[in-house]
Amino acid sequence: MPGERLTVRDTSEVGRFPGAAPPTRVELTIEKVEEKKQEKGGCCRWLKKICPCCCKPQNSTSHDVTDRIEMVKPPAPIVAPEPVKPKPENGEAKEIEELKLSVVSVDLMSSKLGQNRREHHTDQFDESELIIRRGQTFQIEMELNRPFNADTHKLHLDLKTGSLPIVSKGTHVIIPLVDHLEDERWEAKIVEQNGKKIKLSVNSPANAVIGLYGFTVTTGLLKGEATSSYTSNKNIFMLFNPWCEEDITFLDNEDERKEYVLNDTGRLYYGTEKQIGSRTWNYGQFHEGILEACLFILEKSDMPPSGRRDAVNVVRVISAMINAQDDFGVLVGNWSGNYAGGVSPTAWSSSVKILREYHASNGKPVEYGQCWVFSAVTTTVLRCLGIPARSVTNFQSAHDTDVSLTTDVYFDENMEPIDYLNSDSVWNFHVWNDCWMARPDLPPGHGGWQAIDSTPQETSQGTFRCGPASVNAIRSGQVYLKHDTPFIFAEVNSDKIYWQKNLDGTFSQIHSEKKAVGHFISTKAVGSDERADITHLYKYNEGSEEERIAVETASRYGSKPDYYSTPMAEDVSVEVKMDGEGPRMGTDAQLSILVKNLSSQPRRTTLHSQVAVMYYTGVLKGTIKTEQMPVELLPNEEKTIEWVLPYQQYQDQLVDQAALMLTLSGRVSETMQVLANQTTFRLRTPDLTITPLGEAVVGKEMAAKITFTNPLPRTLKGVMFRVEGLGLQKDHEVVVGDVGSHSTVTLTEHFIPTQPGPRKLVASLDCKQLTQVHGVANIVVLEQ
Repeated sequence: MPGERLTVRDTSEVGRFPGAAPPTRVELTIEKVEEKKQEKGGCCRWLKKICPCCCKPQNSTSHDVTDRIEMVKPPAPIVAPEPVKPKPENGEAKEIEELKLSVVSVDLMSSKLGQNRREHHTDQFDESELIIRRGQTFQIEMELNRPFNADTHKLHLDLKTGSLPIVSKGTHVIIPLVDHLEDERWEAKIVEQNGKKIKLSVNSPANAVIGLYGFTVTTGLLKGEATSSYTSNKNIFMLFNPWCEEDITFLDNEDERKEYVLNDTGRLYYGTEKQIGSRTWNYGQFHEGILEACLFILEKSDMPPSGRRDAVNVVRVISAMINAQDDFGVLVGNWSGNYAGGVSPTAWSSSVKILREYHASNGKPVEYGQCWVFSAVTTTVLRCLGIPARSVTNFQSAHDTDVSLTTDVYFDENMEPIDYLNSDSVWNFHVWNDCWMARPDLPPGHGGWQAIDSTPQETSQGTFRCGPASVNAIRSGQVYLKHDTPFIFAEVNSDKIYWQKNLDGTFSQIHSEKKAVGHFISTKAVGSDERADITHLYKYNEGSEEERIAVETASRYGSKPDYYSTPMAEDVSVEVKMDGEGPRMGTDAQLSILVKNLSSQPRRTTLHSQVAVMYYTGVLKGTIKTEQMPVELLPNEEKTIEWVLPYQQYQDQLVDQAALMLTLSGRVSETMQVLANQTTFRLRTPDLTITPLGEAVVGKEMAAKITFTNPLPRTLKGVMFRVEGLGLQKDHEVVVGDVGSHSTVTLTEHFIPTQPGPRKLVASLDCKQLTQVHGVANIVVLEQ
């Protein structure tokens, strides 16, 4: 805009992680801040424990490269001198020396384009190490000092992980040389021999410990005691294998494996059930340094390395470690609206910077996150480790605080809410994760999708974590099955119960809503950016006999098992409707209240309405408007009441997500039936429009135009854009400053694509007065 100066602030250099792509150029008057020189990093604490090892910086001059990790052979132990043996005769010594076998070099065949990485579906990882999946063979080559002879030579491989590798724990693996490979065991076979060079095919079991391994080859003579060892200067990363039928994470659908393991971008859903918003997220699980960061999280959790063979155990630990609530995990949750000292949760659009910053700081929690950020980072970590995962959004998501498996709302004698008792809440939306695995620890039929939640809401066995809970168990109300199934069941299928205080201090149940929570449960569709509704996986059709049986089955295990013994009749109903996609930010909010008389007699009531600004978690900030509306209905009559909230009444009151709750209550004079309805809605915000300019070719500069129009009749203060595209350009910030009422900002980005294929350029707007403004452009990058 005229008279304003745009500044690019490079935020990718955190700790030891410099920028990834060629420098970004932004038109026109953009001032680029000089990048700080990176400090050299030392060994990571968690890697020091392995055999031991050290971190060695790569000598590459390219940007955005994580320090390379090398395994260092430990010094030979000091042993007591052995009794002097008679020296062999000169001829015998000469014969032994001529037969002695040692390794000259080892090639782990770790090239991204090589057979191992392609066959193991790890060729997208930016790391140069060998990355393989368990339960599947891989190849290595080695050069010896002389041709291998099976009649005189012996050879075996050693893999070690963890600070104290132990054979019985599966953390020290001794791989023998065999003539024929068999499934479900560690073995190696020579498949090619050419002079002094041999090629081995190595097999691993489908329950191998995942993680970082050091690799050693030991050689010797069949009839001799002396051996020679060679330790590779490269490591081996072992991951879960959804392509292997014997692996607990096996997923028998190639399109779903591509989506839930290999797709490095996705969609997150937010808003309200009637106004579902979506945004693109860069998971970036294959980005340089992310695999090391994910394994660092497991190391930080102090989970024994032997526990990493069990996917159930791993995802439970991850659900605890993604939040920093009690274990210095990845993200600090913040719902206050004050994000000083950190990044606003709505400003993130990628997991990459979050995970790399956490790793680079040796485990200092990153500020700040809310549910969709916790979920997105969890998706990144699970996909990176090889566990199929997706982010899931539940609209009208209940938060049950007393294990009643109901959502309770308390009113006093005058039908005013009793705030100190209303600890249960219904979030406009809540985002958690599904991950796919078998559940051998549960009765048959409970494998498949498992729900886990990294947002710190309630503790589970003393730690802020949740799941994995079988989605099948949630659907059928089998809340007695682990882990944390009752909590997630209440989120998606609890009844909302209204209670009124009696004169003697007791409470009577006055109304119930059986369809109040768990609506439009959403995730990104397989193979497209469309929204997929998966509500049917979590619950039977609302009101069906199966759904009621599930609710009543679950309630028997809650703190109010006798609630469902008293059915109540109703003949007047209240419903709130909105036109189209609902009200927009900066305009008057208009809704319609539909009141129906289902009886053959006249009915009279007075509807009390109040609208409150709310956090998306269901916590109310404060009421901004109240009114009373007398309603008289003839037999079988319907009436529509137009309800309006002027812009002036909410303009200075909104918090993140621009969400509001309209509460209606009343009593039918003739029958004393209580009417109660709570409706949440949001004020829709505009999108950023991103338009690619020019042809997208690897190594060739192109541009993209980003456009934003301020929808408010007021100036936006301190506007900042965050722009990132995996394989297109590194993440960076563009400080725009103030944007006047209804003004339009146009920003042109210049960058050089580095990776071919379909890519996404993502941008978000960070501004105190306006949140959840973002945009995405799909760009297909051609080979040069």
